Amino acid sequence: MKLFAAFCFIGLGSLMAQPVFVKDSLDTYIEREMKKWQIPAVAVAIVKDGKVVVSKGYGTTEKGGGKKVDENTLFQIASNSKAFTGTALAMLDYRKKISLDDKANKWLPYFSLQDEYASKETTVRDLLCHRIGFQTFQSDFLNWNCNLSRKELIENMKTYKPMYSFRARYGYCNAAFLAAGEVIQAATDTTWDDYLKTNFFTPLYMLRTSTTYQTIKKDKNAAVPYTLLKNKLTKLEYANVDNLGPAASINSCVKDMSHWVMCQLDSGKYLGHYIIPYAALKATRTPQMIAGRGGIPNFPSNHFSLYGLGWGIKDMFGKVMYEHTGGADGFVTSVCVLPEANLGIVVLTNTDMNEFFLALREQLLLAYFDQPYVNVSDQYYQGFKVDIKKSIDDLTDLENKTKQKNNAFALAKELPGKYSNEVYGEIELKKSGSGFVVSFSRHPQAKGEMLYMGDNTYLCEYSYVTWGTQKLKVNIEDGKIKSLVVKVNNFVDYMDYEFVKK
Repeated sequence: MKLFAAFCFIGLGSLMAQPVFVKDSLDTYIEREMKKWQIPAVAVAIVKDGKVVVSKGYGTTEKGGGKKVDENTLFQIASNSKAFTGTALAMLDYRKKISLDDKANKWLPYFSLQDEYASKETTVRDLLCHRIGFQTFQSDFLNWNCNLSRKELIENMKTYKPMYSFRARYGYCNAAFLAAGEVIQAATDTTWDDYLKTNFFTPLYMLRTSTTYQTIKKDKNAAVPYTLLKNKLTKLEYANVDNLGPAASINSCVKDMSHWVMCQLDSGKYLGHYIIPYAALKATRTPQMIAGRGGIPNFPSNHFSLYGLGWGIKDMFGKVMYEHTGGADGFVTSVCVLPEANLGIVVLTNTDMNEFFLALREQLLLAYFDQPYVNVSDQYYQGFKVDIKKSIDDLTDLENKTKQKNNAFALAKELPGKYSNEVYGEIELKKSGSGFVVSFSRHPQAKGEMLYMGDNTYLCEYSYVTWGTQKLKVNIEDGKIKSLVVKVNNFVDYMDYEFVKK
């Protein structure tokens, strides 16, 4: 009886230590803001002082569905996979299987870059901290959801023209993380997927966590991906990013992710056993690159933004926060740990057009650091509402101009044919009604309907919704068609890609 009473007392003490917002307002807040942001499914985990104080889901796995979200509902966590990859390689470094300062081509002889010096000098560490000279998201137009193998994607890195000098500037690079992850197999004869399962998922009892597209596609308790198209919720297919695995392919749930967070907060231990050597954990948290200027609006105490090995590093109210976000087709997610505050937060959502996944994290940080209440989600939403209206107005204006255009493109008869880009490969244009259709060799699932809108420019509506609707410019040289410049949404890739007519 005394033991039972003591257990109840400890449990009550843990509960009473939680902020009023978490105890009394969290459910109401989340459910209200989900409606505002049009998010069908949200899942949240909070770990504080060694205990999971929140692990639950909200909404339904798909819009209008009857399956309620719970702590076991799967989401694609996308780039939150990177912390697992960085930690795996830090563990191999600790165990003397590799060195983080090994040259990449020691383990991957087929790895090379356009810049000769960078090609020779790039290390495993460089690959894990976004400093090899590429612009953020460069080449993800090709990499994301494509039909190339992991090795083919890495071999293709030599076609990228670096935007910055080697190690001079931060540029978020999924292909680099893929290359780093493939070092695991080269050094251990174990795939990245199996290494994570053996060293993390199994000992951390992350029983629902996996690394393949087929797993989440077949699962009966998985959130369905959505985006907003003209501010209307639109269902998407799951992204097949198995070939980008070490950068982006983990599927997980908040119950499993809470175990990962508990391990991070307990110096690498889970249930009293070391899963990650503390030295390896510290290696992932050591700043390697300046990632930004800091200065989050609700956090004037945030002064810096750095990057370690798979973790972003920021200061929050005098404490260090290790964090990452993830964005896939129809999902945006967030994970953060603040070891000095014994606090960790996981937020998973199933639309890729919301900022609530960040707002909720910030709302919880304000609560745990005993700051005055402000509705962070609403602050984000007011700016989002302006942006979304502008994007709809701009798109409507472009569509109206296209419909009103009477004169045809002068060289329309010359447009059909194949076009080539060194990074991407081939696309093909064919006549279709009053316009053209463009198909993509590396994305057989994608088409683009092109209608002329004047000034040698076509408005292209992609069937692959994530790419958006974009203006494609036809370049003319000596009275003949030279090339077509292709653009997709910035969410995928910021760059333009020139395809030269064959």
